[in-house]
Amino acid sequence: RDPQPVLDELRERYGPVVGLGAGPVRMAIVGDPAALKELFATSTDSFRWNHAFNVLEFVVGPGSMIVSDGADHKRRRGSVQAAFSRRRLDGWIPLILDRTDAAIDRVAADGDHVRDLYVVGRELVLDLVVRILFGERMAHRTAEIGALFQGPQDYLEAPAIRQIPHRIPGTTRARVRADRKALDRIIDAEIAERRVRPSGDRLDVLEALVADGTLDDSEIRDQVVTLIGAGFDTTSASLAWLLWCATLADGIWERLRAEADEVLGPVGSGAVPDASTLRALDLASRVVRETTRLHPAGVVSPRQAVVDLEIGGHRIPAGTLVLWSAHLAGRDPSAWDDPLRFDPERFVHLSPERKALADAAWVPFGKGARNCIGFALAQMELTLIASRLAQRLDVEPTAEVEPRPVGMVVNRPAGGAPMRVRPRA
Repeated sequence: RDPQPVLDELRERYGPVVGLGAGPVRMAIVGDPAALKELFATSTDSFRWNHAFNVLEFVVGPGSMIVSDGADHKRRRGSVQAAFSRRRLDGWIPLILDRTDAAIDRVAADGDHVRDLYVVGRELVLDLVVRILFGERMAHRTAEIGALFQGPQDYLEAPAIRQIPHRIPGTTRARVRADRKALDRIIDAEIAERRVRPSGDRLDVLEALVADGTLDDSEIRDQVVTLIGAGFDTTSASLAWLLWCATLADGIWERLRAEADEVLGPVGSGAVPDASTLRALDLASRVVRETTRLHPAGVVSPRQAVVDLEIGGHRIPAGTLVLWSAHLAGRDPSAWDDPLRFDPERFVHLSPERKALADAAWVPFGKGARNCIGFALAQMELTLIASRLAQRLDVEPTAEVEPRPVGMVVNRPAGGAPMRVRPRA
C-alpha cells in the first residue's frame, strides 16, 4: 500500500527501468528521466488507459476522460481543457486568497496551539474545488460533497482484494456505489439548473461545460467527479508535504513571509491580486516545484502498452502495464545534485544542459497529451496558499524529520501535518 520504499529498493537493485511479472501480468516500472522523455513523446495510440487493471472507472465513471482512449478521450479532454482557460484561471486568483484568509481566520482564532494543517488544507482545497466547479451557490454543500467523496477515495487506497468487482450488498463497494449515486444526483440537478437558468458566472466550470455543448449530461457528470477527485486529495496532500518541507528547512518560512509581504501587501489592503501577483511569487513557486519533485502526489501512473515498444533501450511487449514514476524521476541522481535534499534554489541559474535534465526529470503532473489537466490550477493554489499561510501564521513542525509517505493512489505524509501554529506576532 505504500509503494515508495518498494520503488526505491527496486531502483537500487535493478536500475531506473525494471520489468516485473510474466505472461498476462507484466509490468514495467519506468523512472529514468531520459526514458520518460521517450515515453511521453510516444503516440498515445500506443497505449490504453481503459484497461483491466484500471480501478478508477468504478469511482469516476466510464465517461471520464482519465479512463478514455482515442477519439473519446480527445473530445472529453478538449471540453474540459476549454473550461480551464487562462482567463478563467487568472480569475480564480482573488478567490484562492480570499478563501485562504477565511481558513486562516478560523485557525488563528484558537491562538497558540497544535493543529493538523493537513486537515485544514483538505477543507480549504475542497472549498475551493466546489466554488470553482459549481460557483458560489453550491458552497453551502461543500461538507456534504466531501463526505460523499471520502468513501470512494478510501476505497481506491484499499488492498486490491477488496476492489474485486461484485454486487454484494452491505459491503464497502456497495457503499461506494451508493455514495457515487448520491453525488450523481447533486451534479445532475446542477446540470439541469444550468440548462434552464444559467448563472452567468464566467468563472463557473460546470456552466462552461454545459454551454460548450460537446458532452452529454452523463459525460459532464463523470468529468465533474473526476475533477473533484483530482483537484481535492492530490493538492491537499501536496500542501501537507510543502508545510513539512518549508518549516523544516532553515529560513524558508521566513523568506516566504518576506516575499508575501512584498508581493501581496498588507492583508485587507484592498489590493486585487492578479496574474502578475502570481508571477512575482518566485520563491513560493520554487518551493512548490521542489516539494512536488520530492513528493509527487502520484508516485506511479499506469498505462497499458497496446503495441510492442522500445523505451530507454528496453523492449516493452504489448500488453505490459507501464508504471511511470514521478517519484523515481524526481530523485534520480543523474538529474539532481544531492537529490534527497530540499533546496528550492536548485532551479535558479541552471545551465541549458542542467535545465533540460531538470525539465525531463520533473514530472509530478506528467507530460504530453495525457498530463494532469488541472496542473496549472494546482500550482497556482499551492503557491498562493503557501504564501498567505507564511504571511499570516507562525508555523513550527512538531517533529525534526519528515514523516514517512503513505498511499498507493495519493502520496501523503503519515499522520498528516500536525504543526504548532499561532497568529503572526
